[in-house]
Amino acid sequence: MKESTKYVIERILFIFLTAFIILSITYILLQCLPLEPNAMNFNEEFRFWQQQVTLGFYYEVKDINQIAAGKYEQMVTVNGQNYYFAPYPILYRYYVFLKNVFLHWDWGRSTSVGLNQNAMSIIMMRLPASMKLNIISIIISVPLGLGLGIWAALKKNTATDAAISTIIMIFISVPSFVLISFLLLAFKQIPGFPIRWPSQANAAADPLLAVEAYIIPVLSLSFGSICSFARYTRAELCEVMSSEFLLLARTKGLTRAQSVTRHALRNSLVPIVPMIIAQFISILSGSMVLEQIYGIPGIGSLFVTALTGKDYPVIMVDMAVYTLIGLFATLVIDLSYGIVDPRIRMGAKK
Repeated sequence: MKESTKYVIERILFIFLTAFIILSITYILLQCLPLEPNAMNFNEEFRFWQQQVTLGFYYEVKDINQIAAGKYEQMVTVNGQNYYFAPYPILYRYYVFLKNVFLHWDWGRSTSVGLNQNAMSIIMMRLPASMKLNIISIIISVPLGLGLGIWAALKKNTATDAAISTIIMIFISVPSFVLISFLLLAFKQIPGFPIRWPSQANAAADPLLAVEAYIIPVLSLSFGSICSFARYTRAELCEVMSSEFLLLARTKGLTRAQSVTRHALRNSLVPIVPMIIAQFISILSGSMVLEQIYGIPGIGSLFVTALTGKDYPVIMVDMAVYTLIGLFATLVIDLSYGIVDPRIRMGAKK
């Protein structure tokens, strides 16, 4: 087996081990908190506790002595009859949770976001909106950021370089929620422009509205990324352009443009390409505030809503998504070094 293949397999196993530890600790800590279903009526609440019994997390208390001693956690009255429910020990619930996940891919039922709905199905419905928004933002950010960085490096110590650097520092320093608020106020002046995410029905009825709805969130997410890419690209390219090997290339007859495109850019991209992947994860995490403000039905706003509503099953699935994306991103970042520069061998002992 090649060293690189062995390295990838070991890293993937380590990723799943790390994710298992993180999610196990998260689950146990959440189970220490009281479960509070946001039921609209007693019938819904009763059905929720019945599902908890079916899943194996709770059991119905029928012993009169145990009821008299108050050894139960929940009491639900339906049609004049009282029903009592008590939880199993935390470690047993943890065992049942793992069994449900691995054997049935059942992560539990929502307690507030969508009462009694499967938590995984809620995440799957929300995930495409977040991924589409972040993919569009990174597609726009990469060429603009690299282009600005290259332009600033080629115009080093000129008025153009100073202007680009100043703009970069301003937008990097501005908090994301301030930028979002400014864009909302600015676009509010345009008649008919959406300042809230449209419903699925409205977007389907008006394709132009669906496209316009992406402008504010994409701009909000892209500005910071463009500035980050531009700053790092300028710094790396300036450093490479002042190196001795590039001077040697110029003395051998290459023009400035040829030396930059053939040698300088290739070497400066070694630390920048992994940064693109890291920036995607950063955007995905940072979109929580944006999704909440703009009303985007993504996993970012879902995470905030689940935290507010104490919806622990949905929090668990959301945590699993963010954890796995973040851990696999680190592996892709490491592998990207070898793609950009073949001299870097992943997993090599020397």
